[in-house]
Amino acid sequence: MKEIKYLLLSVLFSAVLLSGCKKDDIVPEEEKEKASDLTLKINAFIKTVMNDVYLWYKEMPVLDIKYETDSKAYFDKLLYTEDKWSVITDDVTTLEGSLEGVETTFGYSLAFGQFVNQSGTPTGEYFAIVEYVYPNSPASEASLMRGDLLVKVNGAGITESNYADLFTGSTISVTKGILGSSGISLGSTFSMTARVMDLDPVLLCKIIEKSGHKIGYLMYLQFIAGYDDTSLKTALQYLKDNQITDLVLDLRYNPGGQISAAQYLCSSLAPQNIVNDMKRLVTFQWNDKYQDYWTANETDAQLGVRFDSNVPVKLSLSKIYILTGNGSASASELTICGLEPYMNVILIGDNTYGKYTGSILFKPEDIYTNTSQYADFKDWGIMPIVIRYANSVGVTNFTEGFEPDFQVEDELLPAAPLGDLTEPLLKKAVEDITGEILKGSGKGMMPYRFDVIRRGSSRFDEQKRNLFINPPLPEKK
Repeated sequence: MKEIKYLLLSVLFSAVLLSGCKKDDIVPEEEKEKASDLTLKINAFIKTVMNDVYLWYKEMPVLDIKYETDSKAYFDKLLYTEDKWSVITDDVTTLEGSLEGVETTFGYSLAFGQFVNQSGTPTGEYFAIVEYVYPNSPASEASLMRGDLLVKVNGAGITESNYADLFTGSTISVTKGILGSSGISLGSTFSMTARVMDLDPVLLCKIIEKSGHKIGYLMYLQFIAGYDDTSLKTALQYLKDNQITDLVLDLRYNPGGQISAAQYLCSSLAPQNIVNDMKRLVTFQWNDKYQDYWTANETDAQLGVRFDSNVPVKLSLSKIYILTGNGSASASELTICGLEPYMNVILIGDNTYGKYTGSILFKPEDIYTNTSQYADFKDWGIMPIVIRYANSVGVTNFTEGFEPDFQVEDELLPAAPLGDLTEPLLKKAVEDITGEILKGSGKGMMPYRFDVIRRGSSRFDEQKRNLFINPPLPEKK
């Protein structure tokens, strides 16, 4: 938004260019490599934003941008020790699309595993396990299903150096694996071509009738804008129309997204009196400059988020079951954290990711009024951490994530279908709701030990773990 100006911006472009390094670090200028003119402009953009709005701006090192020849490396040098979330990109348009659920994709999420021997030592064998598949995607058209094994990509074994091809390739050749008593054997090989998809964040919504309970199950994969016009509103209305007695919200693979989407979901779930009274969902802590400004100007909307009394569907629940895992981050954790003071929130699965901060996406057009000033780096953008949030009773800084009430492994080998009562996390939730012990899948234990070493569904996985504040900073009056 070109009308956006910083509230406290005092660093002039010329002053940025002239900033120096510490005396002890001085090296004769003729011996230093200098940044190109383009890199210098990108560095100035980065420093301008970070000096102004970064939560930990006081902790940034003093660096001379004239000698920072790699803008991404320069950005990383500025980050505070605790900050593992701020990101930079030179492809901001594609990133923005991904954050809104629009992405060039094969349409699946994968967990990457490595077998270990009896002593716990990795064997060196890598493979990918399908966690879920979007309908009408290249992956679904290739008949891939949750629990399928992938062992080769483009004819080679899956390794640290090529695993990303399963997300970033345009056309790839994939070989499936067949798990047997003696290990994994090679199965069929097929090709997939990625295409642009508008990914529906509601993967599954269903009603489970069991022991006198009508249990709603909702699998939500990303907190994106447009929630009031998409299947989330439809799903919530479906649950209300069916008069559910209980709800299981599956966020185990949800990395986060828009804070307004989290506000919408929480307001649709919480007790109606809490929502109607617009109680505080979370509070924000900005850097000292912005915190003082918002407080002095009594700008409530920038000091936190309240429940929205205008949401169209109000389930008015007093208790909710949330399925979690290490993939539950950002807005997923805000949902857990924000609801806990007002209702009984029961977590099932594994510890969440541990992210209690939020970002704003800044582009050069947000800083400069004349397009000629940034035409040669208009594709760049940065998402610095700008706030730390806490719920209404002060819970924040949950670096280890939220620990579940019931620790249940997300079993992938073998894997039960999502939404099926044999799927371990959902099974545990239904057992706790009904007080009835359910039968397992009957598939037996997997005969091999393995570790999940990473997981993901997109080349923007790290960026999606951010919590995005919207709207952006307003113009100072």
